[in-house]
Parts: sequence; C-alpha cells; structure tokens
Amino acid sequence: MSPTDVFSLANMTAMPMWILMIFLPKWKVTRFLMDYKVIPIVLALVYAFYIFTAIQIGGGMDFGSLSSVMALFTEENAVLAGWVHYLAFDLLVGMWMLNQNKELKIHQLLMAPCLFGTFMLGPVGFLAFMIIKTIKQNQK
Repeated sequence: MSPTDVFSLANMTAMPMWILMIFLPKWKVTRFLMDYKVIPIVLALVYAFYIFTAIQIGGGMDFGSLSSVMALFTEENAVLAGWVHYLAFDLLVGMWMLNQNKELKIHQLLMAPCLFGTFMLGPVGFLAFMIIKTIKQNQK
C-alpha cells in the first residue's frame, strides 16, 4: 500500500470518529470507541510503522532546529507519520474534552464547535473548550 493510500485510509478512519463525537457523543458505540481508544490505537500502530520506516530511510530524527524539522518533512514516510500523529492526538484531545464534559455538562451546541475546531485546527478547538470550561466552572 502506498503512502498516499495510507494517508487516505487514515483520514477515512479518523473522520467517522469525529462525526460520532460531534453528533452522537453519548451513543454506546461512540462511548465504546472512546473508552477503549480504538481509533487512536489503530492510528498509533500506523504511526509507529511509518515513523520507523522514515528513520530507516532517512536516519535519525533531529528536532533541534526549524531547518532540521523542515528537512524531516521532505521524506514522504515522515510526513505521513506526522499527519497520522496529528490525527491520533487531536482525536485523543477531543475524547478528553468529551470525558471532561460528563461532569461539566456543557450543552452539545457549544461542544460541537469546540470538537470541530479541534478536528480542523487542533489547539484552537482545545482553547475554545478551555475558555468555555473555565466560564462554566466559575458559574458554580
């Protein structure tokens, strides 16, 4: 399977989880997938394979400077691994947000944009959630 195919497959693996988390966060299937971190684990396996492949092809990973990191992202397997890393960790952050919301009880109409923001812009969605969480906690 080519890196391009794996890229598409990884995206198609993450997307349904985001849809479930945004639209059906309390459904038993969603909760099962979240509780056991099924999709992030699958993505972590893909990540592990491609990061080790990238290391074998390109040598060690140097994160000591911006130019070194930019050089890493010229290797297709490293870019794929980086993308899968984003997919997995953004999903974990979204799952954490929903787990936090069990106690907070933020309305889903406010949670949905935070989750969508995390899916599309990572830290921006997380920041929005943290702002809403802080406001909600200060109202108690």
